[in-house]
Amino acid sequence: MHPGFMSWWARHHGPSRFEYVAAGCGPSVRTRFHEGETRSPSHGDEPGGFGGGPFGVRRPLRFLAFKLGLDDSQTAEFAAILDDLKTERAQAAVDHRRMTSAVADLFTAAAFDPTKVAEAGAARVTSATRLADAQAKALQRVHAMLDDEQRKAFAYLLRTGVVAI
Repeated sequence: MHPGFMSWWARHHGPSRFEYVAAGCGPSVRTRFHEGETRSPSHGDEPGGFGGGPFGVRRPLRFLAFKLGLDDSQTAEFAAILDDLKTERAQAAVDHRRMTSAVADLFTAAAFDPTKVAEAGAARVTSATRLADAQAKALQRVHAMLDDEQRKAFAYLLRTGVVAI
């Protein structure tokens, strides 16, 4: 969470369970726990933690390398896979914005053109299909890269929702 949010929360809802102390910029944020706090500093959305991101975690490569016990070559391969997915997701976002802009342009025109709506819809479907294909290819590459124990651990992370695709 953003440190400013925590101070706003404290002003409106009383003291929080833990407070953030910025010791500079970047990942140098410490978390001090009050009595009874059981969460580790690297859990959730704290800076340096694992919340949010392409695989449902903020630092997916570091998290998966730790949880799956990846060696250096596997970590490099995982980095390439995540980079490819990031590129495809960014392209899908661009396609979505382009389609939204095309539909908005239809409303500024004097006459509504149904063929342009169909073209925009087809572009959206094509983009979604391309992204789904990239995800399937990435999962196939991950499966081929991992050994049996690592695949079981990865499946467990998927089933429990720790990692999202």
